Amino acid sequence: MSLVVQKFGGTSVANLECMRQVLAKVKRPLSRGDKVVVVLSAMSGETNRLLAMADEWAAQPDPAEVDSLVSTGEQASVALFAILLKAQGIRARSVLGFQVPIRTNCAHGKARILDIDGSKLHTMLDEHDVLVVAGFQGCDDCQRITTLGRGGSDTSAVALAAALEADVCEIYTDVSGVFTTDPNICSTARKIDKVAYDEMLEMASMGAKVLQIRSVEFAKKYNVIVHVRSTFCDEPGTIVCQEDQMEAVLVSGIAYDKDQARITLVHVEDRPGVSAQVFSAIAAKKILVDMIVQNPSKDGKTDLTFTVPRADLKQTIRILEGLKYEIGFGDLRYDKHVAKISVIGVGMRNHSGVASKAFQALSDEGINILMISTSEIKVTCLIEEKYTELAVRTVHKAFDLDSENGTPNCSCP
Repeated sequence: MSLVVQKFGGTSVANLECMRQVLAKVKRPLSRGDKVVVVLSAMSGETNRLLAMADEWAAQPDPAEVDSLVSTGEQASVALFAILLKAQGIRARSVLGFQVPIRTNCAHGKARILDIDGSKLHTMLDEHDVLVVAGFQGCDDCQRITTLGRGGSDTSAVALAAALEADVCEIYTDVSGVFTTDPNICSTARKIDKVAYDEMLEMASMGAKVLQIRSVEFAKKYNVIVHVRSTFCDEPGTIVCQEDQMEAVLVSGIAYDKDQARITLVHVEDRPGVSAQVFSAIAAKKILVDMIVQNPSKDGKTDLTFTVPRADLKQTIRILEGLKYEIGFGDLRYDKHVAKISVIGVGMRNHSGVASKAFQALSDEGINILMISTSEIKVTCLIEEKYTELAVRTVHKAFDLDSENGTPNCSCP
């Protein structure tokens, strides 16, 4: 007997018809004699509806009460699905985050999981064949309900799989797996059979929405095998696993992120401590800085350029303007019409020439590179946003990632 964790997102539980498709997925491991833990999100659109209600009631609703409110979306999903299972004669029950318990810190709206004691769930599994667990939620040490942030149900599922030592964690979505790039903008994208944790982390950090980045971090830390597949068809998806379980390819995929803004501090005083002052002030407001470039010093002055998420641009500008007389700079410039495009692959560790091939492909299309950053398995270029789709298709083709038949490798409707 095996233990399988299955997670289904909002589109998969949007209505009774969709939940019947979920039921069919759950019955498959049951027919093999396996036990199943099903993690559900709120029905599609429900979280947004509840958040809108909170904003209507107050200009700045209390975060703890907002968590109590939005967690009811998952509570409805798990209760309804448990009702459906029991009507089929399946031994099942619903379980909320605090009943597991999934213990988190008290950062309402973006809580982090601290601990999951799987002993209660194992006891429940002695009496039930299916446990339907509310994703996205937990509780803090004060017994207040917390939520994990957008995409948090992915993290709930992988964390539960780790705590229960499940054989596999299946993440069901409305796509059939992880693709070499976004098939919505590149018709020749193809599905990847296996992808390493590090590659998936890079893809998730670049805005690929198949898996929430914290879920991948959990999977890597606890060596949880994740199978990303579609709720709406039966074909195999993508396995996310350790690098030593797969053949390392030079480039696995091309990711992009339009949610970017570039900021330049012109004529910053080039002295020790200035960069620390700038980025410490930004970090104190929990704003993520990615690409950083500093020009050579001239007459004791330099230019400092970096990127932040576009949604944080205004707040970052306010922070920097407050530092102007303390650190000394001539001007502050910004551009919110930029995008990042990244070439990702674990095979880069042992091969050269990836960056030059990407740069040449962009150059051949007349696309200018504004900034560059690299890691062991990623090369990222900042470009003008208007060229994003062309850049993705161009680099995707340059690394021979196009599928043979010119269409995405997916037969899902």
